[in-house]
Formats: sequence, structure tokens, C-alpha cells
Amino acid sequence: MDPKQTDPIARRDFLKVAGLAAAASAIPLAAPRLATGAPMQEGGKPMPFELPKLPYAFDALEPHIDAMTMQIHHDKHHQAYVDNLNKALVENPDLAKKSIEDLIGGIDKVPDGIRTAVQNNGGGHLNHSMFWTIMKPKGGGDPTGKIADVIKSTFTDFATFKTKINDAGMKRFGSGWSWLVKTKDGKFDIVSTANQDSPWMKGDKPILGVDVWEHAYYLKYQNKRADYLNAWWNTINWDAVNARM
Repeated sequence: MDPKQTDPIARRDFLKVAGLAAAASAIPLAAPRLATGAPMQEGGKPMPFELPKLPYAFDALEPHIDAMTMQIHHDKHHQAYVDNLNKALVENPDLAKKSIEDLIGGIDKVPDGIRTAVQNNGGGHLNHSMFWTIMKPKGGGDPTGKIADVIKSTFTDFATFKTKINDAGMKRFGSGWSWLVKTKDGKFDIVSTANQDSPWMKGDKPILGVDVWEHAYYLKYQNKRADYLNAWWNTINWDAVNARM
């Protein structure tokens, strides 16, 4: 058919489809994946660590934690920790086979050249992987089960316990975490760590932890860390905390 006699509407649609096809062909292919869906590094090596899926919607913890903060915190900050940890371990396949707890718990055995990267990014991955699970929509309330017994026997009552956790978070200069940990000798204690350091680094098991980095609260609370800490207790998942006991 003579192009000059072609229906102008049909010709316009053809050009649109052709243009979309050309644009699509210019988009680079995604990184190859294993059959399980696990992402792959360059050269076909599987990524040892992956970003865990958030167990609820980004807006599920509102009004206490806003959707934008949750999305940035999980999809950007946590993803960056995972990506940088995997990069640090590319030339250390034996370390990459370890669980994240064993890797961070044995941080002193990590080679000097990558130790800081593993401590910061591995700690960030480990800390946040716990953090998402101990929160839930319509959470909060008084503790129940084993954690309630520990709070009563170790800290007298829930009000005292909550005050001590909040104080540890408030007194952390700069960025870090406030924790309830089970120590190596089986006791329970409240501690604070800087940056993305983990209690596992000292052989302590974190039972619950509150992120006091500004990226965890600044969009909603700005510089009012105390308001964020008070609101955070409305999100706690006591069942998940008990599972960590």
C-alpha cells in the first residue's frame, strides 16, 4: 500500500507502537536470578544476603510511623546495607556462607580490609531484619507471656522497663539503638549501641531493639526523638518478642 494513502490514524498508531518497541529494546536487562528468585552478582554468583520482605504494608503502622518513612527506611536504607554487605563479601566466599548472626558475632575474625564495611552494613542488615518483625499493625499494649515475666522480675514493672529503654535511646548521642538483651550469662539487661553495632558483637542476644537513627523518625517527628520513642510502643509485637526469648 502506498504510504501516502495509509489511514493517518492507523499510521500514527503504528508509529507509536514502533516507538515503544524501540524504547523497550534500549532498557538494560535485569540481573539474572536463580530459580528461587534470589538475585545474582556479576559472574553468576548468588547474593549471600537478601532484603527481607516487610511483613505489613508501608502505612500499616500509622499514625505512629508514617508510610513514607517506612518505605524509605526499608526499601532504601535496609536495601543499601544488604547491597554493601554483599559487595564487601565478594572475595570472601567462606564468610558469605555464614549466617548473619555468626558473621557479626565473629566480627573480630573478619579481615581488616573489610571489617568496618561488614560491621556497619552487616549490623544494619541484622538489626533491621529484627526491627521489622517486632512491630505490627495495632500493636502495643501491656506485655504478655515470658517477656512480661522477665520485665517484672528484672525491672519491677512495665512502666519502669519502658522508661529505661527510652532513656537508653535518648542518651545515645547521634545514631544508634536501644536494646533489651539476654547476656552471655543468661541475664537480661538494657543497653545502647552506636551506629549499626549489634549486641551480637559482644555475645549478647537482642530480644527487642528500637532504632533511634534519624531516618527512623525524622519525617514525622523531626528532632523530637522522645515523641517517637513514646509512640513506638504502640507498634510493638509482643508475640514476636516472646518468640525471641
